Amino acid sequence: MVLVQIKKRNGAVVDFDPNRIEVAIRKASEAANNEIPTEDIVLLVEGIVSNLETLFATSVPDVESTQDIVEQELMRGGHFHTARSYILYRDTHKSIRESIDRDSEQKLQNSELRITQADGSTELFSYARLVKDLVIAAEGLEDVIAVDALAQAIRTNLYDGMPVGELEDAMIIATKAYIERDKAYAQLASRLMMRKLYSEVFGDKKATKPNAELYKSEFSHFVKNAVKNKRLDKRMLDFDLDALTDALKLERDDLLDYMGLQVLYGNYFLRSEAREKVLELPQYFWMRVAMGMAIVEKKNKTEWAIKFYEVLSSLRYIASSPTLFNSGTNFSQLSSCFLNTVEDDLKHIYKVYLDTALMSKFSGGIATDWTNIRATGSLIKTIDVTSQGVVPFLKIANDSTVAIARSGRRIGATAVYLESWHLDIEDFLELRKNTGDERRRTHDINTANWIPDLFMKRVMADAEWTLFSPDDTPDLHHIFGKAFEARYVEYERMADEGKIKLYKRMPAAALWRKMLSMLFETGHPWITFKDPCNLRSPQDHVGVVHNSNLCTEITLNNSKEETAVCNLGSVNLAVHMKDGALNKELVAETVTCGMRMLDNVIDICYYVTPETERANVNNRPVGLGIMGHQDALYMLDIDFASDDAVAFADESMEIISYYAISASAELAHERGSYKTYKGSKWDRGIFPVDTLDILEKERGLKLDINRKGKLDWKPVRALVKKYGMRNSNTMAIAPTASIANIAGCVPCIEPIYKNLYVKSNMSGDFTVLNSYLIDDLKETGLWTDDMLNKIKYYDGSIQEIKEIPAALRAKYKEVFEIEPQWLIKAAAYRGKWIDQSQSLNIYMRGVSGKKLSDAYLYAWQMGLKTTYYLRTLAASQVEKSTVSTAEFGTTHKRDFSEAAPVTN
Repeated sequence: MVLVQIKKRNGAVVDFDPNRIEVAIRKASEAANNEIPTEDIVLLVEGIVSNLETLFATSVPDVESTQDIVEQELMRGGHFHTARSYILYRDTHKSIRESIDRDSEQKLQNSELRITQADGSTELFSYARLVKDLVIAAEGLEDVIAVDALAQAIRTNLYDGMPVGELEDAMIIATKAYIERDKAYAQLASRLMMRKLYSEVFGDKKATKPNAELYKSEFSHFVKNAVKNKRLDKRMLDFDLDALTDALKLERDDLLDYMGLQVLYGNYFLRSEAREKVLELPQYFWMRVAMGMAIVEKKNKTEWAIKFYEVLSSLRYIASSPTLFNSGTNFSQLSSCFLNTVEDDLKHIYKVYLDTALMSKFSGGIATDWTNIRATGSLIKTIDVTSQGVVPFLKIANDSTVAIARSGRRIGATAVYLESWHLDIEDFLELRKNTGDERRRTHDINTANWIPDLFMKRVMADAEWTLFSPDDTPDLHHIFGKAFEARYVEYERMADEGKIKLYKRMPAAALWRKMLSMLFETGHPWITFKDPCNLRSPQDHVGVVHNSNLCTEITLNNSKEETAVCNLGSVNLAVHMKDGALNKELVAETVTCGMRMLDNVIDICYYVTPETERANVNNRPVGLGIMGHQDALYMLDIDFASDDAVAFADESMEIISYYAISASAELAHERGSYKTYKGSKWDRGIFPVDTLDILEKERGLKLDINRKGKLDWKPVRALVKKYGMRNSNTMAIAPTASIANIAGCVPCIEPIYKNLYVKSNMSGDFTVLNSYLIDDLKETGLWTDDMLNKIKYYDGSIQEIKEIPAALRAKYKEVFEIEPQWLIKAAAYRGKWIDQSQSLNIYMRGVSGKKLSDAYLYAWQMGLKTTYYLRTLAASQVEKSTVSTAEFGTTHKRDFSEAAPVTN
């Protein structure tokens, strides 16, 4: 881990600067008659930073801990005089701080403490004004917010001469400390942060509190100035800005909790050149994104922007991060995922490196298929030498990934795929190991297995498996199902007859065990399945799915001529629940609007390469997904580990699928079908649910999934038959980690990870407790400080808190308390309605190899196309400084390694 942040004494988290350590040591050395040579100081600082990165691999170090380590390293290095000077320096400054604190406290008591204003003037601090500001900000939350207690907590962190900006920070930091008690404090913290945003955005207008008139009146100026300064596309001036201003719903700022607003502020809001200043407020942001996605509408452009704004600002649907970043800008690269494939040709290999770097630069996540590259030991005839195989090329791909930051906002992210019969597969499995030859390790790219059904059959039959070099078996990677099985067996016979010289035979189960052991040890390579992806693909008539994407939810054809592109957005199920069910009418409206936005992305998008444009224009694939699935289950009082949860996954996805396919057909009626529609499964009347029969027939094994649905699909099938489809693919469920933070829901289809956890951002850490659990505990009269401390002691788990009713303990199981088969079964029933795939993590508690194998075998048997990360139980625990040592002991350490998951 690279250390990037450090926690100040006041709790704020700021950028880590190793130069500050170097300066402090140099001054201490100078005071000790230059005891340490300059070049040794540099090496010493490098060692200190390395030590910090090891000790704080999963957390943020604080200033005091950092200074302790500096002292230890100086003593360990024998620099005793410098260490003494450094210690004296610390003690002196500690005394100064304490003196300032005493002086500030005295002035506070005497009402003499002053706050420094932005213009340099000072004003006496007013406790009454502080309380008044909190009361105004807490409007509507009065029954929950303890204003006076909060004001007292803020008061203790003040000092004489404190800048007004730091006072605002102190208000936010104090409020965050209460978020663990009630979600209302997250909303209050968000409102307090909005005060700061007003100051930053409106600047000289001195708007320090919400002002609806100013908020609205400045919108058109924001758009015009952003266009003038080349931050936005000039076509943004084609809209009726007055109508858009009238459509702004400022009260929707309240839908964002503190973390959501922080995420938007840190990563998504439009900024001035060099990212010096934020230019947007939340409703400007949503409207800018909506305008950007309506920019290609030929009729009623402004009306469509308002419709898009409605579903975005209400958090019913949120577009993917690249779309949010770039919508309406001059470089509108709005697509999320790119899937390319490498030919066994040196020129093409290096072309793919360049293509990948360009796609990464503009915020894309890239997955590359490397199976075509000949294996180690195969002959390169043009120069009469043997190949070094695929691994050296992957090392270059790794280093290129590190060099490119996605839009300057996220580190580069790539994945590489290899099919499981490739002769280099065993080396490929070890790419992420922390031991061995570093020249054959790739620590910064993700790896994934691309597994044919025949391999899984051989594993189950305890049969042999043969590894080949692709230059001897050039068609294997491009066929699937029964055709693959027949051809693979033929190649095995050729090897036995001596017609293929370069191959290796081994027990399939042995390779499977190595796959799983590396997955457990390193989290890679992921397990994905070639045949379900291809046999269920709507586009089987024009190509092959050679790999999935960076997050394993995209299953699109790619080739030398076409780099597959997918455009993503997610429906938030949490805000579509009404009277114990999904509100179908609202879902229909949201999905229809979301599909139109996604289709527009294809025509708006800035394409980095001809191959990406060709693929997107020809096939027009999109990936409408979902998030907030766990939130919906909470609202329905459904235990995730139950048949009721599986039934909801089935029914909810059927509704999404129904309207997504309908919307694409209606768009085809309006705009025409995609270019390669003719001959597709859609054209042949084959819908996603029908493809389970195809997979079952080709595999020759039963799929234990009920094919029935609850909706009448005849009208949708008739619609597609009449008008065709606008999009080759319509659905994919992405991880949604970032946008779920914005929406304030649980990501994608995941169970909740922890009921109690710590979130970190630039203003520090704060504890978050499952708000649904708090609400239920309040209803049962169990929500007390004592209960909060018990939940902290058990690190969020409530299974051992017996005073909580059994029904609630079942409802609020954490993900590691749920058997992985429940997640897999829900995904299988959901997946029958999806034409692409789902980003599905597998969560495993303990170290049972058999249990791990059973989980992944079950995923294959249930027809899943892909899986994502294997998550094992983390060792970190929440801060327990407020937990009684008399009741719980002094360390509060708990051992989870052998605890069994909770079952029904």
